[in-house]
Amino acid sequence: MSDLSQAEARDTLFEMMDDVRAGMLGVSESGQHMQPMTHFFDRDTATLWFITSKQTDLVRAVGMGATAHFTVTGEDHKAWTCMSGPISQSADRAKLDELWSVVSAAWFDEGREDPDVCLLQMPLREAALWTATGNPLMFGMEIAKANMTEDKKPDIGDHVIINFQTAA
Repeated sequence: MSDLSQAEARDTLFEMMDDVRAGMLGVSESGQHMQPMTHFFDRDTATLWFITSKQTDLVRAVGMGATAHFTVTGEDHKAWTCMSGPISQSADRAKLDELWSVVSAAWFDEGREDPDVCLLQMPLREAALWTATGNPLMFGMEIAKANMTEDKKPDIGDHVIINFQTAA
Protein backbone atom coordinates (compact mmCIF):
# COMPACT_ATOMS: atom_id res chain seq x y z
CA MET A 1 0.00 0.00 0.00
CA SER A 2 1.28 3.44 -0.87
CA ASP A 3 1.83 6.28 1.53
CA LEU A 4 1.43 8.75 -1.33
CA SER A 5 -1.96 10.40 -1.76
CA GLN A 6 -3.37 10.89 -5.25
CA ALA A 7 -2.52 14.62 -5.03
CA GLU A 8 1.07 13.87 -3.94
CA ALA A 9 1.42 11.29 -6.70
CA ARG A 10 0.16 13.78 -9.30
CA ASP A 11 2.60 16.42 -8.01
CA THR A 12 5.48 13.93 -8.17
CA LEU A 13 4.52 12.90 -11.70
CA PHE A 14 4.10 16.48 -12.90
CA GLU A 15 7.47 17.53 -11.45
CA MET A 16 9.14 14.54 -13.10
CA MET A 17 7.57 15.45 -16.45
CA ASP A 18 8.92 19.01 -16.12
CA ASP A 19 12.44 17.80 -15.24
CA VAL A 20 12.86 15.10 -17.89
CA ARG A 21 12.89 16.03 -21.57
CA ALA A 22 12.28 12.65 -23.19
CA GLY A 23 10.75 9.26 -22.60
CA MET A 24 9.74 6.19 -24.56
CA LEU A 25 6.51 6.26 -26.60
CA GLY A 26 4.75 3.22 -27.99
CA VAL A 27 1.45 2.62 -29.74
CA SER A 28 -0.50 -0.29 -28.25
CA GLU A 29 -1.00 -3.31 -30.48
CA SER A 30 1.16 -1.84 -33.26
CA GLY A 31 3.85 -4.49 -32.93
CA GLN A 32 6.46 -1.72 -32.88
CA HIS A 33 9.10 -1.13 -30.25
CA MET A 34 8.72 1.93 -28.06
CA GLN A 35 10.85 4.82 -29.26
CA PRO A 36 12.46 7.84 -27.64
CA MET A 37 10.45 11.03 -28.00
CA THR A 38 10.65 14.51 -26.56
CA HIS A 39 7.42 15.37 -24.81
CA PHE A 40 5.69 18.62 -24.03
CA PHE A 41 3.50 18.32 -20.95
CA ASP A 42 0.45 20.47 -20.28
CA ARG A 43 -0.21 20.26 -16.51
CA ASP A 44 -3.59 21.97 -16.74
CA THR A 45 -5.06 19.33 -19.05
CA ALA A 46 -2.72 16.40 -18.19
CA THR A 47 -1.94 16.10 -21.89
CA LEU A 48 1.29 15.05 -23.58
CA TRP A 49 2.20 16.60 -26.92
CA PHE A 50 4.81 15.36 -29.41
CA ILE A 51 6.17 16.86 -32.63
CA THR A 52 7.22 14.31 -35.22
CA SER A 53 7.12 13.60 -38.95
CA LYS A 54 4.13 12.24 -40.82
CA GLN A 55 6.61 9.90 -42.55
CA THR A 56 7.37 7.89 -39.37
CA ASP A 57 6.13 4.42 -38.52
CA LEU A 58 4.86 5.97 -35.28
CA VAL A 59 2.45 8.30 -37.07
CA ARG A 60 1.32 5.49 -39.36
CA ALA A 61 0.60 3.35 -36.26
CA VAL A 62 -1.35 6.20 -34.64
CA GLY A 63 -3.45 6.67 -37.78
CA MET A 64 -6.48 8.72 -36.84
CA GLY A 65 -6.36 7.44 -33.27
CA ALA A 66 -4.97 4.71 -31.07
CA THR A 67 -3.94 4.01 -27.49
CA ALA A 68 -0.37 4.70 -26.45
CA HIS A 69 1.98 4.28 -23.50
CA PHE A 70 4.71 6.73 -22.57
CA THR A 71 7.35 5.83 -19.99
CA VAL A 72 9.72 8.13 -18.15
CA THR A 73 12.48 7.56 -15.59
CA GLY A 74 13.07 10.42 -13.17
CA GLU A 75 16.28 12.38 -13.45
CA ASP A 76 17.44 11.05 -10.06
CA HIS A 77 16.43 7.46 -10.93
CA LYS A 78 14.15 7.35 -7.88
CA ALA A 79 10.85 7.56 -9.75
CA TRP A 80 9.41 5.78 -12.79
CA THR A 81 6.13 6.13 -14.60
CA CYS A 82 4.15 4.48 -17.34
CA MET A 83 1.32 6.63 -18.66
CA SER A 84 -1.46 5.62 -21.01
CA GLY A 85 -4.16 7.29 -22.99
CA PRO A 86 -5.58 7.86 -26.42
CA ILE A 87 -3.19 9.35 -28.97
CA SER A 88 -4.15 11.12 -32.16
CA GLN A 89 -2.90 13.54 -34.75
CA SER A 90 -3.80 17.15 -33.99
CA ALA A 91 -4.38 20.02 -36.42
CA ASP A 92 -4.04 22.61 -33.60
CA ARG A 93 -1.76 25.21 -35.27
CA ALA A 94 -1.80 27.44 -32.18
CA LYS A 95 -0.47 24.58 -30.04
CA LEU A 96 2.18 23.78 -32.64
CA ASP A 97 3.24 27.45 -32.64
CA GLU A 98 3.39 27.39 -28.82
CA LEU A 99 5.58 24.26 -28.73
CA TRP A 100 7.79 24.99 -31.74
CA SER A 101 11.48 25.62 -31.02
CA VAL A 102 14.87 25.67 -32.72
CA VAL A 103 15.19 22.01 -31.73
CA SER A 104 11.95 21.15 -33.55
CA ALA A 105 13.04 23.21 -36.55
CA ALA A 106 16.25 21.20 -36.87
CA TRP A 107 14.22 18.17 -37.98
CA PHE A 108 12.22 19.88 -40.74
CA ASP A 109 13.69 21.56 -43.83
CA GLU A 110 10.76 23.94 -44.23
CA GLY A 111 10.32 24.66 -40.52
CA ARG A 112 6.85 24.80 -39.07
CA GLU A 113 5.32 24.94 -42.54
CA ASP A 114 6.95 21.67 -43.62
CA PRO A 115 4.17 19.39 -44.90
CA ASP A 116 5.60 16.48 -42.88
CA VAL A 117 5.24 18.20 -39.48
CA CYS A 118 2.82 16.23 -37.33
CA LEU A 119 1.58 17.19 -33.88
CA LEU A 120 0.46 14.28 -31.70
CA GLN A 121 -1.84 14.75 -28.71
CA MET A 122 -2.11 12.26 -25.83
CA PRO A 123 -4.50 13.16 -23.01
CA LEU A 124 -3.58 10.97 -20.06
CA ARG A 125 -6.11 8.41 -18.96
CA GLU A 126 -3.98 6.71 -16.31
CA ALA A 127 -0.44 6.65 -14.95
CA ALA A 128 1.38 4.13 -12.80
CA LEU A 129 4.00 5.78 -10.62
CA TRP A 130 6.72 4.01 -8.67
CA THR A 131 8.99 5.86 -6.26
CA ALA A 132 11.96 4.47 -4.39
CA THR A 133 13.56 5.49 -1.15
CA GLY A 134 16.82 7.16 -1.99
CA ASN A 135 18.71 6.00 1.04
CA PRO A 136 20.99 2.99 0.35
CA LEU A 137 21.19 2.22 4.09
CA MET A 138 17.38 1.97 4.35
CA PHE A 139 17.30 -0.20 1.24
CA GLY A 140 19.87 -2.56 2.79
CA MET A 141 17.97 -2.71 6.08
CA GLU A 142 14.70 -3.53 4.31
CA ILE A 143 16.36 -6.32 2.31
CA ALA A 144 17.98 -7.73 5.47
CA LYS A 145 14.66 -7.65 7.38
CA ALA A 146 12.88 -9.38 4.50
CA ASN A 147 15.49 -12.13 4.44
CA MET A 148 15.28 -12.67 8.21
CA THR A 149 11.47 -12.79 8.41
CA GLU A 150 9.53 -15.30 6.35
CA ASP A 151 6.46 -13.11 5.75
CA LYS A 152 8.20 -9.72 5.49
CA LYS A 153 8.64 -8.11 2.09
CA PRO A 154 10.97 -5.14 1.64
CA ASP A 155 9.34 -1.71 1.83
CA ILE A 156 11.54 0.30 -0.54
CA GLY A 157 9.08 2.78 -2.04
CA ASP A 158 5.58 3.50 -3.23
CA HIS A 159 3.41 2.46 -6.14
CA VAL A 160 0.34 4.50 -7.06
CA ILE A 161 -2.10 4.35 -9.97
CA ILE A 162 -3.35 7.80 -10.93
CA ASN A 163 -6.66 7.87 -12.78
CA PHE A 164 -6.95 11.16 -14.64
CA GLN A 165 -10.59 10.60 -15.54
CA THR A 166 -11.65 10.77 -11.90
CA ALA A 167 -8.82 12.90 -10.44
CA ALA A 168 -9.52 16.51 -9.63
